[in-house]
Amino acid sequence: MPSVSTPATTRAGLPIEVRRSARRKRTVNAVFRDGVAVVSIPAHFTKAQEAEWVQRMVDRLETKTAAPPAADPAEAHSGLAERAAELSRQYLGGAARPVSVRWVGNQNSRWGSATPARGTIRLSDKLIGMPQWVVDYVLLHELAHLIEGSHSPKFWRLLQSYPHTETAKAYLSGAAYASARGLKGEFAED
Repeated sequence: MPSVSTPATTRAGLPIEVRRSARRKRTVNAVFRDGVAVVSIPAHFTKAQEAEWVQRMVDRLETKTAAPPAADPAEAHSGLAERAAELSRQYLGGAARPVSVRWVGNQNSRWGSATPARGTIRLSDKLIGMPQWVVDYVLLHELAHLIEGSHSPKFWRLLQSYPHTETAKAYLSGAAYASARGLKGEFAED
């Protein structure tokens, strides 16, 4: 019988960490966390099942992830800054010019935040794995806050040209609902 082995890195060269859980009976999930693809599997899986599911979940994660985090955090933040500049030009006439845009792991009740006085934007790493149009909406939402701090009519007018605003809001509402009830999808965190 040929030997099976679990891959050590993703196609992008990021390390893979396999976590076996005695509490997990049937579900498998994968997330990017701090530049590592973390795959959680049931403790009872055989080595062959582990290899099969890790490969399947990492492939799915890399395919569906909006912007796979780079092994170098500075590179990941740089990609966000470039995307923010592009969205600002396309939808806000270039009026929003953030000083810094970065992923953060400490936002448990928000998808993103902006500090207009400092020109900074922070996006929750829980957005990683969501469709690009959802991530773009959150980024554009925070860019609009650099121009208008409150959720006033002026603020919402800034977002009206983005075609996915309402759909993205609904997607995020569903994701928040599921998370609050402990429901887990294939990309939910443990």
